[in-house]
Amino acid sequence: MRPNTKARMNRLFTNGGCLDVAIDHGVCNEPSFMVGLEDMPTVMDTLIKAGPDAIQCAYGQADLLQSRPEKDKPALVMRIDMGNPYNDRRHRVMWSQLQNYDEPIIGALEMDAAAVVVNLFMLPDEPELFRQCVENISRVRAACQKYGMPLMIEPLVMLPNDVRGGYQVDGDAEKIVTLTRLASEMGADIIKADPTENAEDFHRVVEAARVPVLVRGGGKEDLKAVLEKSAAIIAQGAKGMVYGRNIYQHDNPKAVVSALMAIIHNAASGEEAWEIYNRG
Repeated sequence: MRPNTKARMNRLFTNGGCLDVAIDHGVCNEPSFMVGLEDMPTVMDTLIKAGPDAIQCAYGQADLLQSRPEKDKPALVMRIDMGNPYNDRRHRVMWSQLQNYDEPIIGALEMDAAAVVVNLFMLPDEPELFRQCVENISRVRAACQKYGMPLMIEPLVMLPNDVRGGYQVDGDAEKIVTLTRLASEMGADIIKADPTENAEDFHRVVEAARVPVLVRGGGKEDLKAVLEKSAAIIAQGAKGMVYGRNIYQHDNPKAVVSALMAIIHNAASGEEAWEIYNRG
């Protein structure tokens, strides 16, 4: 790993772990994702005060973090692609593309990001979408190598659109491990992976990755269950989480962040994290 890549990685992984709070949902063009993100300056202020390791957003909102003067503010992870697989209905044409095709990480360099993130979609019967993602990653990987920017790849294995309404996480360990391995082969520095249906299988994802793995959160769920599963996945070797709606759609995001940070950095159990949340 190049020295400048390592320097950026160090900004993300405090004592080897990372809680990355994702608020990049505006690029998904899905109304349900925007609940809780209507007032982005207030959201950003709340999250900075909550103190996660990183905040993930796209270029258009990154100034809300990077214009702040605090020395100890969270690191910036920048989303640099966008697509339409997040909507409830299946589109006639499914697509994913870089926000800046010619210079894919120029915005991240401008905003002093610690890493960039791109999707690797695996949707049933959508080989062209998959090809677009591979092309995106290839272009980004070359730029990241040139400038020492860590690349986070997000391999997403999704169920058919008609199974639960909208594309939902498959959860099949075999599929997740296989797509994670592909992300590793393409040169990921960090992998943001789906949770396996059984948390006890997640060590297989970690073994396939050979780089730090952060587990993806998905839709808002019962918080106590989220904390229990998060602790179980950390015990399987994950280095942290990238959670969005399970944080910003809660009434007390700071308390949720405190509970998750305890799991990541202090090896708290799910029950201990629940107690921390209730004290928050």
